[in-house]
Amino acid sequence: MTLKDTLKKLTEAYGPSGEEKEVSSLIIGMVKDNADDIFEDNLGNLFVVKKGKGPKVMISAHMDEIGIIVTHIDENGFLRIAPVGGISPRLLVGQRLRFNSGLIGTVYHEKLKELKELDWSKIYLDIGAENLESATKSVKIGDLACLDQPFKEQREGRYMAKSMDDRAGCAVLVEVINRLNGELPQEACFVFSVQEELGLRGAKTAAYRYEPDFGLAVDVTLVGDTPKAPTMAVSLGKGPAIKVKDSSVLCHPAVRRFMIDIADENCIPYQLEVLTRGGTDAGAIHLTREGVPSGAISIPCRYVHTASEVVDKIDLDYAVTLLEKLLLSTWPGTEGLYSR
Repeated sequence: MTLKDTLKKLTEAYGPSGEEKEVSSLIIGMVKDNADDIFEDNLGNLFVVKKGKGPKVMISAHMDEIGIIVTHIDENGFLRIAPVGGISPRLLVGQRLRFNSGLIGTVYHEKLKELKELDWSKIYLDIGAENLESATKSVKIGDLACLDQPFKEQREGRYMAKSMDDRAGCAVLVEVINRLNGELPQEACFVFSVQEELGLRGAKTAAYRYEPDFGLAVDVTLVGDTPKAPTMAVSLGKGPAIKVKDSSVLCHPAVRRFMIDIADENCIPYQLEVLTRGGTDAGAIHLTREGVPSGAISIPCRYVHTASEVVDKIDLDYAVTLLEKLLLSTWPGTEGLYSR
């Protein structure tokens, strides 16, 4: 299976925060023949271990995606909804949403004098029900739904889909797991985490259980290469970004330097990322127990938290290469890390 095929399967899967099982099952099928150990924890985090000597490295990409939750069903069968994760009601109007059962609905809004009045209290989900009774045969209060958009290739190597955040990171981890053979210089635990969109919850419990010596997140990041975008030194097609900082973590300088050195030694193009808002699983990992030196590989992505997130094959391929080279290299010892 190619990286593109993996990405298509994962992005089209159903998996809002708290209901990641379909994604987890797909990943298990993709990596089971190349893992030394596979297990899940009580929250649903998936652990895939590749044995090695030396320190333990945890690499995390989250399986969950933004979605909605049903809060009310009126007498005419229309559903009121609330966000699960960072999703804007304005970007939902006219979009299709899919429940775990396969039921599809579309979002619209009440009559408004001005668009600025639009908020969650003014939108509703139409599932085609005739009334309250018929609606409740299919949907219950508290049911979750995700965006419903197929994977598309805009042009060669330019991919568009819902849930690139962070199925793109999951696809990178799957590819690396299947490339690595034999014993590694250090043990690598690939964690496919849950509930990241609700506050890095899965990575927090996963890191507590695994007790890594080092942590890495692989996630998407915003870009500054679209019209009137916020000024940011990250673009599509120029290689993965090595994170310096976001709202959840100031990446450990020794880990960041190690990542840059490995990229330079292997002629891997990269960008440096300073994200002024948002965070990744590295934010939870680095605060675990007495602290875990952590960093992140970021995949440039346009239109994050929409139904049509866009990534580039060049960035994905080099993210795979960078992560593979990192795990085949000997990591610095934790003793005297700040002096490095």
